[in-house]
Amino acid sequence: MGSNTLTRVAGLRTRFRIWRALGIFGFFLVLTCAGGVIWLTTMARSALPEIDGAVPVAGVSAPVSVTRDLHGVPTIEATSLEDLFFAQGYVTAQDRLFQMDLMRRAAAGDLAEVVGETALKHDRQQRILGIRATAEKGLQTASAEDREQFSAYARGVNAYIASHDRHLPLEFRILGYSPRLWSMQDSLMIAYQMVETLSTSPSAALTREKILAKLGPELTADLYVNGSWRDHPPTAPSSGLKIPPKNQSPSNQVRSSQLGAGPPAKASADFLRAIGIPDPFPSLLRPWLEPFFRERQVALGSNNWVVSGAHTVSGKPLLSNDMHLGHQMPNLWYEAHLHTREFDVVGVTLPGYPYVIVGHNRRIAWGCTNIGPAVEDAYVETFNSHGDYLTPQGWKQPEVRQEVIHVKGKADVVINVEVTRHGPIISELAAAENRKIALRWTLYDGTRNPFFEVDSAQNWQEFRRAFSGLDAPGQNVVYADVDGNIGYQATGRVPIRAAGDGSLPQDGSNDAHEWTGYIPFEKLPSVLNPPSGIIGTANGRITPDGYPYPLSVEWEAPWRTERIYGVLGSGKKFSPADMLALETDVYSELDNVVADKLVSAVDRARTATQPTHKAADILRQWNGQMDANSAAPTIVSNARVELKRLLLEPKIGPAPKNEDAENRDATGQSLSWKSYHWMMETAWLENVLLREPARWLPSGYTSYDELLATAMDEALKKAPADVNSWSWGAANSVTIQNPVLGRIPFLRRWTGPGEQPQSGSVYTVKAAGRDYGPSERFTADLSNLDQSSLNTVTGQSGNFFSPHYMDQWKAWYTGYSFGLPFSKSAVQGSAEHRLVLQPK
Repeated sequence: MGSNTLTRVAGLRTRFRIWRALGIFGFFLVLTCAGGVIWLTTMARSALPEIDGAVPVAGVSAPVSVTRDLHGVPTIEATSLEDLFFAQGYVTAQDRLFQMDLMRRAAAGDLAEVVGETALKHDRQQRILGIRATAEKGLQTASAEDREQFSAYARGVNAYIASHDRHLPLEFRILGYSPRLWSMQDSLMIAYQMVETLSTSPSAALTREKILAKLGPELTADLYVNGSWRDHPPTAPSSGLKIPPKNQSPSNQVRSSQLGAGPPAKASADFLRAIGIPDPFPSLLRPWLEPFFRERQVALGSNNWVVSGAHTVSGKPLLSNDMHLGHQMPNLWYEAHLHTREFDVVGVTLPGYPYVIVGHNRRIAWGCTNIGPAVEDAYVETFNSHGDYLTPQGWKQPEVRQEVIHVKGKADVVINVEVTRHGPIISELAAAENRKIALRWTLYDGTRNPFFEVDSAQNWQEFRRAFSGLDAPGQNVVYADVDGNIGYQATGRVPIRAAGDGSLPQDGSNDAHEWTGYIPFEKLPSVLNPPSGIIGTANGRITPDGYPYPLSVEWEAPWRTERIYGVLGSGKKFSPADMLALETDVYSELDNVVADKLVSAVDRARTATQPTHKAADILRQWNGQMDANSAAPTIVSNARVELKRLLLEPKIGPAPKNEDAENRDATGQSLSWKSYHWMMETAWLENVLLREPARWLPSGYTSYDELLATAMDEALKKAPADVNSWSWGAANSVTIQNPVLGRIPFLRRWTGPGEQPQSGSVYTVKAAGRDYGPSERFTADLSNLDQSSLNTVTGQSGNFFSPHYMDQWKAWYTGYSFGLPFSKSAVQGSAEHRLVLQPK
């Protein structure tokens, strides 16, 4: 046999051995993957709760019935309040235990213990803010009734944990830990975390201080406008503000020192990267991990409205509410119907916290939107070399609270939090801040829990008395009852200051800007049965002209509020279906106004290019609908951003060339045109477009037409060759995914909706962005409460293999809803599963 033949034979043998080895490896790889799938499936299915039959449970004194409907919404019926709240804790844990645990860890600053040092920055933030310490104080001052009900809820959660410690949700097994027992303090921490999420941020005051130092009072006052001729305060729906004549000073535009009520909270789309949380934890953690001092760029808002029977087909009120919050998987709210002989209420609950937060009982319905009052002040404290800080009584030693953070796989981290008379020193949380900044926050003064009284209220007087106990977060609450009454009440404990309004940091060494009290509840805006028969709020201005208190320094822009009043005031007789249509409305008056200005400018500007004229023709035919399939919303939205840049960059400074770089002003503070984020910034922009003031026209431009045409040119540099294909849905997509299971490649497709195109924008009634949107859609029909409707984003269950894990997604995404059975006959008629919790 020749050498060539031997070589070929040897090569064939070698290739055979390689292929055989690869085959064996592939076989074991497939076997391993199959084993992994089987393990994951088995573990996930083992966590599914019992929803039929009878289960012995230690902790209930009498049988408790749990009837679930087609979408897994439970009606919990008990003979006592203690058993009712015990069962609420048990049933919520059946569907949401991992979410509940994650939420309390995020609130307390305990995430690093289970996910490692990537969560350390967030945990440091929560420990400095002292959410856990504040909850400990809150528990000490809680009423005996509250303690009984919170204790019952905690015992219910713990009964479920104890009986299912070997059948925990899959996420616990993947992360390698088990939940500790639930406590009353955990429920308070979750509530306080919601207060944090819905509060304004002191970072706005620090940024405003920098901009004021750079631009001076006139331009800063323009930027921080806090009112609009489009406002609709509920107690006086016409704001009284007029459009100022072109090129005149904005003397009749309201400044922040003249008005009150503030913005909804906001969340940055890239905040997770900023704090170092890895991708296994995106959507679910986002609402709870938003850094307290990060510049917030995407608005979280809400809508609520109520119309009297004069405007409805039935002759009885209709009330609607959709609260816009950060998306998570599972969704934030958990629907439930709580029922005893005397206590009967249905709506959305907060996992980990007892009661119904928004919904209706047998006689009244209510819905909430965020006010965002000025309840957090930044004080600059003066420290000496001995570590003392200056007070009107002289130098004083700060209190020191030691916090120990457990970090998975690493040594514990110990931090010492200095606490002055105003609150904790939070300088570490503020970017490029070398001063000692103390946070004064109403949360530190204690908060009361009103929701048992709210759920029990039977009329307007009881409703107001109950909500007088909602200290935080400040909410706009609309009301309706079966007798045909409608109303509105502002809530929250809002400080009165010796001077100032909280919009700027103040010297902490004296009492010149101290809090002297709180706005009396009776002085907060309120109205019952207004002549118009229409009440609506969407985080916009709620104070009428001449209101004596600075309730807040920053309102939401009025675009959603104006659209709501425009539709409801059309003279039509409304049905519940019309309410849902308004909740899903995607018309943007802001972008329609800007589009008109752009088209006119391009038509007149001599420098406009051919692509710009083509884009203007698209806008010319546009109807203002922020439709996913349309190119016009993308054109006008991008042009608006470019216009903001062109106006602000020459005055404040250019953006960093890369995300890690920072521009700094003369004091060493970071500042650029992107630093300016203000809920009323579009009101400032509209003022500029209407008045065309010379002080805002950048040098090098001969007219605003030329400026607007340039903004269009700049926006189109990012457009595809065929501008008609530049769809808004892709630019404004929504992303929702399970934070743990969504990282497993062969599961990801089924563990969340993922990324989907969507219609709407931050300025439409359907306020929608990549990581936020309507967290629920609720309409109460006071002519027949069984005709009320409610749906959340994805579903009731957080357990991956549950049929209720994502069975509400299609309704949320495409814009329909589900009936909310309430009467005994309706509950029985819609029953799909019946479980009885038996005394053990």
